[in-house]
Amino acid sequence: MESGEIFDLTDESIAKKENIHNSNFRYKPLPVVVGAGLVIKGLDEELTKMNVGEEKEVVVSPEKGFGQRDPNMIRIVPEKSFGDKKPQPGMIIDFGQLKGRVQSITAGRVRVDFNHPLAGKTLKYTVKILEKIESPDFQAKAILEFFGADANIAIKNNIAEIHEIPKIRDDKELRMTPDLKHRIADMIMEYVKEVNEVQFIESFKPHSHKHE
Repeated sequence: MESGEIFDLTDESIAKKENIHNSNFRYKPLPVVVGAGLVIKGLDEELTKMNVGEEKEVVVSPEKGFGQRDPNMIRIVPEKSFGDKKPQPGMIIDFGQLKGRVQSITAGRVRVDFNHPLAGKTLKYTVKILEKIESPDFQAKAILEFFGADANIAIKNNIAEIHEIPKIRDDKELRMTPDLKHRIADMIMEYVKEVNEVQFIESFKPHSHKHE
């Protein structure tokens, strides 16, 4: 970003060089459906203009990134609302649909900023398009990978069968909620022309112990 701080990367060598390497993170190229809105608008627009093998530095304004900071998104929350959690400045708090960062605590009142951490920032990306995925199976697989899902997938008779396999990503287990399944299925059916139905297939194995 404009301050020189690195907020995201996929190159492990750079992570090590900058001393921000995370051993729990899988560094690898990120599959993206260009033009589908999976990345911020400014970056998406530039990707549509690029060719395979091309590398480019892209500068994204707040208007085409995460928006400008909104003072109305900074709110005061009673400390008792946190229950047993003791809020501390800098702590990220999850309020269901919203996540906020604690700014300060004064006399039982907690000041929380619900703006995106990158709101108001001018962002700089260095991107390179490595390949264009043509195979329907790999296109569907790439969409799954973008959402952090690691699963076996097969396309037969215009039906994509997804056999779920839990995956640990960034030290957190992915929760395959119904909403996430619908989003993945809709995107596969929209962008993989050979697919008009998506099935998520669950497998159950015996427990490690049996009742005597």
